[in-house]
Amino acid sequence: MRAYWRITREPRYSLLFALPLLVFYELLATLQPLGPHGSLRSGADVILEGPFIALAGSRGPLLFLACLTGVGVWLVARDLRRGRVDPKLFGAMLLESAALALLAGVVVSAATVHLLGRPAPLLIGELGQLGGSTRLMLALGAGLYEELLFRVLLVGALAWVGRRLFGWQELPAGVFAVVLGAAIFSAFHYIGPYADPWALYSFVYRLLAGVFFSALYLTRGFGVTAWTHALYDVFVLFG
Repeated sequence: MRAYWRITREPRYSLLFALPLLVFYELLATLQPLGPHGSLRSGADVILEGPFIALAGSRGPLLFLACLTGVGVWLVARDLRRGRVDPKLFGAMLLESAALALLAGVVVSAATVHLLGRPAPLLIGELGQLGGSTRLMLALGAGLYEELLFRVLLVGALAWVGRRLFGWQELPAGVFAVVLGAAIFSAFHYIGPYADPWALYSFVYRLLAGVFFSALYLTRGFGVTAWTHALYDVFVLFG
């Protein structure tokens, strides 16, 4: 078990495990009809593509996908020098992610109720009116791109700021990065044409969810966290 926890964090497992999220998200996004606000994509995907679109115009999304794939292939190829891949472990990682997605819903809901003193439904705004394939596409994109944006890039950058600019030790820098990153992650859901209406309950809920996913990313790596987030969103959007 100790070996499982260690090796499934490594790129040859973590990134290959996340690959189906990328493939199915891009396939479903390509098949989506134009909505009232144009082509519908994951909000985090749009943010990450922004600099590439500014650089390459209409070819920006393709350039972004090529760069993302290229970096992933390089990391996996480099890591394969350390050991082989056991396909059976991917099944265990999927079961783990499903269990963690259910745990996230229970723990975050209970913590939100405890803090606010009342239960309330989590609002999903206009997303609840979308078709099944569109909601699945958004759930997969959230798991992949929100974890890449808000955990890998944002939390990593905030932790660097805490250490390098403020001179903090690892623990306070990590707490600062996780809490501020979770607040930004929560606020992100109230931006854009398909945003949720503002509600204190949903903001606190997503703030705590951001803390949960940040802690999971630090302990289990990108792949398991991305799948946990994606399955959690599937449970929410199809529940």
